[in-house]
Formats: sequence, structure tokens, C-alpha cells
Amino acid sequence: MTFVVASFNPDKLRELRELLELPGVSLVSLSEFPGASAPDEAGATLRENALTKARAAVTLTGLPAIADDTGLEVDALGGEPGVRSARFAGPAATYADNVRRLLEALAGVEPARRGARFRTVCVACFPGRSELVGEGVLEGRITERSRGSGGFGYDPVFEVSELGCTLAELSPREKNEFSHRARAVRDLARQLAVLRH
Repeated sequence: MTFVVASFNPDKLRELRELLELPGVSLVSLSEFPGASAPDEAGATLRENALTKARAAVTLTGLPAIADDTGLEVDALGGEPGVRSARFAGPAATYADNVRRLLEALAGVEPARRGARFRTVCVACFPGRSELVGEGVLEGRITERSRGSGGFGYDPVFEVSELGCTLAELSPREKNEFSHRARAVRDLARQLAVLRH
């Protein structure tokens, strides 16, 4: 069975391919389909955004689709940037722009108040509108400076509570054991395995 990954982000596609190891399941990028474009992520929740992306990919390709949306919720910022994480520093923001804006917003906030969590919702949609939803959460805190060279996005400033290091300080294999996306994909994979039997 082939699923379209409803994303143009090569980092996300790579992680999903590493995480979703179900026999007979392959993933292709939405970028491989002529005329594909990313739908507007105007949902109020991660779930709404993920479903919007997956449904649009199903409509365009006629194939089942997988999409996810991830938000970084920072306690000292009242849960921001949340659903706006990818656009925290503006609509065309780079990873570095978003990290810089986050660190500026937390300037002067003591370590004890820098608690945060990554939340990922990963969905699978099928032609005919059957839908599965997986969720994953990873608790941690925002560091005062970037550490590590791996990962992407906010990984260099997100220290995992249970490990004491940032996601960017982990190898890809280690990250895939602990990450919010790994937890959401494992939740979804369990549901897909049941559906296929």
C-alpha cells in the first residue's frame, strides 16, 4: 500500500520513512505529484491542520495520505507558539528565525519557568473519508542557547526532560526512540496494523 506524505518538508518525510516501518507500506512525497501545493494551515488545532493536509492530498492523488502537524507549547508563553510554531517568526520563517524569536521571547526567564512540550498529531486519511489519528507528546524545557547539530526546527533548544540533552544532541536513531513524532507515528502505526488485519 502506498501513502502520500502530505508535506513538502524533506526532513519530515525522512523521519516518517524511518518511523513508519509496516510491511508492504511505502511512502511517497506530495512533491512528486504535478500541481501539488500545500493547503493553508488555518486550523485552530494541530488535528485540524493535519486533517486538512491529508484530505487535500487524498483529493489530489486519489491515494491514502499521511500528514502530521507539530506544535511547541511553552509554558512561560501561555502555550505559544503552539499551532503557529512553523510560522512563529513570520510566514517565510526559517528554522533559525523561529529559534531566534523563541529565545528572544524567553530572554530573562529563569530555567525553572522554561517548561515546554512538543505535541504531534499524525493522521492517515483514505479515499472515502475513513480517518485514523495518532498523537504523541514529549515533555522538556527550552534551553538558553542552541546545543547540538542534529535534528531540525526547534530541536537545538528543546531539552528532553528524561534525557537532559536537546533533541539536536541525539543521533537520528536515538531521537526516533523518544520524539513526539515517533510517539504519534507509533500510535498511528498500531491503528494501521489493526486496520490491515
